[in-house]
Amino acid sequence: MSTHPADAVPKRTIGPFQLLALGVNGIVGVGIFFAPAEIAAQAPGMAAVWAFALTGLALVPVALAFAVLGRRFDADGGPVVFARAAFGERASFLVGWVAYVSAFLSASAVMAGLARALAPSVGLAGPVGERLLASALVTSLTALVASGIRVSARTWTALTVLKLVPLAALLGAFLFLPAAGEVPPPLPATGGSWLKAGLAVMFAYQGFEIVPVIAGQVRSAERTVPMATVGSLLVAALLYVGLTWACVAALPALAEAKAPLVQAASVWGGVGLERLVAAGTSVSALGICLGMMVTTPRYLSALASGERSLFGLERMSASGVPTRALAVTWTLVMGFVNLGDLSELFALSAIAVLMQFGVTAAALTVLSLRRERNLRPAHALLAVPTLVLGLTLVAFGASAREAAVASLAVLAGLALMQLSRPRAPVPGPLP
Repeated sequence: MSTHPADAVPKRTIGPFQLLALGVNGIVGVGIFFAPAEIAAQAPGMAAVWAFALTGLALVPVALAFAVLGRRFDADGGPVVFARAAFGERASFLVGWVAYVSAFLSASAVMAGLARALAPSVGLAGPVGERLLASALVTSLTALVASGIRVSARTWTALTVLKLVPLAALLGAFLFLPAAGEVPPPLPATGGSWLKAGLAVMFAYQGFEIVPVIAGQVRSAERTVPMATVGSLLVAALLYVGLTWACVAALPALAEAKAPLVQAASVWGGVGLERLVAAGTSVSALGICLGMMVTTPRYLSALASGERSLFGLERMSASGVPTRALAVTWTLVMGFVNLGDLSELFALSAIAVLMQFGVTAAALTVLSLRRERNLRPAHALLAVPTLVLGLTLVAFGASAREAAVASLAVLAGLALMQLSRPRAPVPGPLP
């Protein structure tokens, strides 16, 4: 259903490379700069490399499930529109609301963290300075996003390339250059907590599921969305396996490393590469922040774009921006970044991922069995690994606190749904 006047239909401006960059940007965040040490603590030696490789392969069917549905829905929202087609308005609204709450809380935490890291270098050390910088960051990125999806796409693509340069340099130095000093052989794969390691790696690979969220802005979405969804996961998996191998080979005490990629860069490329990779941490965080400000409002606009309208949040500007949803997101994120310590704001992470994996799997099953949108029953087979991985995330990764927060979010969503109103029918042509 269109959510803007006929004379203001946004032109689809996102091409394949830009959409692939969005997916890669969503996966390759700040976490990879520290994840090898966390994984090595659970799976020592080369087992850490195998953990990244095997988990990446296990997630391919999940990416394929998103790709199969993504190519059949050319509207913004991803799992929100999948749920609407399979289960109706109520389920779609709640899916969109929980995804939105998780997204804006995570965006607030990431932006506050980036501001905390950068504040001393710009003379704004201390709580007040950090909050001023965080507020300026949120407002600047919101203004950038409000200027249009074309400008946002060019910016996130540039930031993705910039964040990949130091990582590619580290990988290249590991593969083709001798170490700067004596390096012992890497430890062999040994026993460890493979489940915990795989769970942590699964969180590191999150991000490819955001690709269908902007499908309404993508040229040739039926081809581009599947390519970017699966392609971003494969690019990240190859990169992560190589980077973890470089860390395992360079750092015998990898599990104790505070900044494993930076320390590995020092071993393989000296001080120059060490500084480059360290700078890449902030660039990567900035890219994630921009991606969140682009995609988060679209969950809100998508939940209001069905048969019931909610305060006009579904309205889209001619430049492809859900302006009211963006304004609400700016208000909420601004409020949360000024609260202080935001380390607990990732409280819905595991639940939100399960919801998106689970809803996508269930929608694919239902629509395949109905043979809707040119789906066949065989497509439902992709739902099995998607649902299994989603349930694994919650069973072993979610806490009772997350479940409580998710329950409150659902209750708030049900209350908010009561404020929505049936959409006025569009008058047809006169006889």
